[in-house]
Amino acid sequence: MKLGEYNLLRLLRITTVGAYLGDEFDNDVLLPNKYLTQEMSVGDHISVFLYRDSEDRLVATTEKPYITLNSFAYLQVKQVTPFGAFLDWGLEKDLLVPFREQTTKLEEDKYYLIYLLLDHSTDRLVATAKTNKRFSSDTEEIEVNKEVDLLICEAFDLGVKVVVNDKFLGIVYHSDVTRKLRRGDHTIGYVYNIREDGKLDVRLEKSGYEKIEPSAERLLALMKNRKGILYLTDKSDPDDIRDQLGMSKKTFKQAIGNLYKNRLIRLDADSISIIE
Repeated sequence: MKLGEYNLLRLLRITTVGAYLGDEFDNDVLLPNKYLTQEMSVGDHISVFLYRDSEDRLVATTEKPYITLNSFAYLQVKQVTPFGAFLDWGLEKDLLVPFREQTTKLEEDKYYLIYLLLDHSTDRLVATAKTNKRFSSDTEEIEVNKEVDLLICEAFDLGVKVVVNDKFLGIVYHSDVTRKLRRGDHTIGYVYNIREDGKLDVRLEKSGYEKIEPSAERLLALMKNRKGILYLTDKSDPDDIRDQLGMSKKTFKQAIGNLYKNRLIRLDADSISIIE
């Protein structure tokens, strides 16, 4: 049975305190009554998350935690005690970040980037705010210009840090930020450069020709929603383009170039419009 992960277990028997679930190695664990449904019966296979309760017993739940083993998430501090900071991770028992796993003292109600690991010496789940050393530098699985999952992190002088595929550290540079990014949000992106140190350079849209077509289609759809005319041109201010369209000026120019080449739009002095 894998602590901190989802397990597909077989319902063995139902008792007064709940159902006991088992694996192929004759291990069993309690799924308390509060998580049982009328549809569950002996012999069913049920997907459950395993963690330790307040009495340090292994227990199963059908609730969905905000973070699983060996992954990252932004979690809110509910309480700071002499033992450390307790986080809301979506389960009944809060998740502890011991003081030794904090880079700075965590404060109540604030959100922090957290990594969940297993302390093999105690067989307990441990949350850590010391995330830098948890990123992988083995990027063999990463393919340039392929879609990846992004967790948005802090902005800094060069751009916005992101966690890529729950495993790697990446950067979206300011010049490639084409829409508002909020810390803790998930979105998709595209890796365009893999650095020697294992860090990834990421864009929110595809590079090259593959980038032009979707942007052109999106621009055409926006124009149709605005009665076929858009009061922007390739001379417009980049901030105006980003505010109105959520794309960079470079992408906007490529998109109108693509539409113009296909004779879908007309270019005027102060606007572009759809050719009927």
